[in-house]
Amino acid sequence: MNSFELPHIPKSYWREKQSQPFYSSVESNVSTDILIVGAGIVGVTAAYLLAKEGANVSVIEGSSIASGTTGFTTAKVTAQHGPIYHQLIKNFGEEKAKLYYQANQEAVENIRNLVQSLSIDCDLEQRDAVIYAEFEEGKQLLREEKQAYDTLEIPGDLSSAIPSLPFSVEETLTMSNQAQFHPVKYVAALVEEAKKLGVTFYENTRAMKVKNGDTVTVTLKNGYEMEAKQLLVTSHFPFNDEDGLYFSRLAPHRSYVVCAKVSEPKLNGMYINVEKPTRSIRTAKGPQGETYLLVGGEGHKTGQNKVETSKSYETLANFAKQNFAVESIEYHWSAQDFATLDQLPYIGKAMTGMSNIFVATGFHKWGMTNGTNAAYLLKDLCLNKPNPYQELFDPTRSKLKPEDAKNFIKENSNVAKELIKGKVTRPSNTLEELQIDEGKIVMIDHHKTGAYKDHQGKVHLVKPTCTHMGCDVNWNDAERSWDCPCHGSRFSYTGEVLEGPAVEPLHVQHVKEEDK
Repeated sequence: MNSFELPHIPKSYWREKQSQPFYSSVESNVSTDILIVGAGIVGVTAAYLLAKEGANVSVIEGSSIASGTTGFTTAKVTAQHGPIYHQLIKNFGEEKAKLYYQANQEAVENIRNLVQSLSIDCDLEQRDAVIYAEFEEGKQLLREEKQAYDTLEIPGDLSSAIPSLPFSVEETLTMSNQAQFHPVKYVAALVEEAKKLGVTFYENTRAMKVKNGDTVTVTLKNGYEMEAKQLLVTSHFPFNDEDGLYFSRLAPHRSYVVCAKVSEPKLNGMYINVEKPTRSIRTAKGPQGETYLLVGGEGHKTGQNKVETSKSYETLANFAKQNFAVESIEYHWSAQDFATLDQLPYIGKAMTGMSNIFVATGFHKWGMTNGTNAAYLLKDLCLNKPNPYQELFDPTRSKLKPEDAKNFIKENSNVAKELIKGKVTRPSNTLEELQIDEGKIVMIDHHKTGAYKDHQGKVHLVKPTCTHMGCDVNWNDAERSWDCPCHGSRFSYTGEVLEGPAVEPLHVQHVKEEDK
């Protein structure tokens, strides 16, 4: 492989370089005080915080710890979430916009404090967070955002000075004293600290159903049950989405990252542009002290990419090579994020009147701070303690503003469009045309069939109907997965669930051996 070529298989640098202990799956019925479903930054942080308060906590993860979005983030630890504050003022007013900033800046400090107090080795580095405009038209957005900063008393510097980026920009808006880190090292250390406090972790344990009463009973894929007084659903997408119809209130998006070894420059900030297409830029320490460059962007709704997903990686790699001293492309990966109707996360009671089931989702690509804030909020809710952000992030907030209602209609119209499109479209591809390492929807015996031919020539056939609500899935060539364009469920080429809301795998029709 040429050093400038993408590695054959997408891998996250964060997960590649961090060895994880293996935790067994649940092998009997279990009873606990607090059950947490999902072992990413939210679930693990909440487990640690609750255990510190003396709670009996169990955490289950459908795959492995930090195998979801936490292991595939760009890991910026900042309250600067792009140019959002002028829009938050417009949508929610100054008071709530300021609360959002305070919640996320508090999360930055909470991460710093945990790293310091627990002596966590996670490459935490102080960095400025910078929004930049490359063109004249982007400057107006930055100036509107600076006005919002001033209104909300957010420290921020608007400047035309050239930043440490190797290409010209028109203007920048800087939020100082932010941070970046290695998310998997951080979560792994919190797991160890939580274990010391009595938390039990289970991997390869997928939750399937919830029954709520005086206690909560979660039925697992292997048939065992877990009973708890309180349930925290921190699995990114609520597996119990029927309780709050979250599938109709969340939009799934995928975005991409390439990780390159570079000689120069060593950036002194974390950057994101104000224009489209989005380019998110930061550096990271390599295993031998070298500098890695992370470039993210090329986002789209899950299963609705306009080009092959491999092209998204190539576009980011070309951007890196054109602007930075790239020595080699080391890693590339993608992440899935969910956006709510009003762009604020859902954190709190899953439904009105439901006092023992809580949810955290919809972080809109800023999960390190929003996720940390979610953990602290969930901890307070479980312990019946006041929290200043409870109302702001309440998932049951029911008063839809006109813009929210418009987004609801838009989102669910899009779902309906994709559902219909999948049902009326007849593929022209045949199984005989399938090449090595290629996936397509083909017709077999007058039935649509999802087919993938692996590198050994084995063909894997699945029914291409999402088990969540029946939409037809689309092939993702870069991740070699079947992605649902309606609600974001993702499945491996063998049909196993990779991302919810689906909990059941695709139906495997049969496996056929082919010659190479």
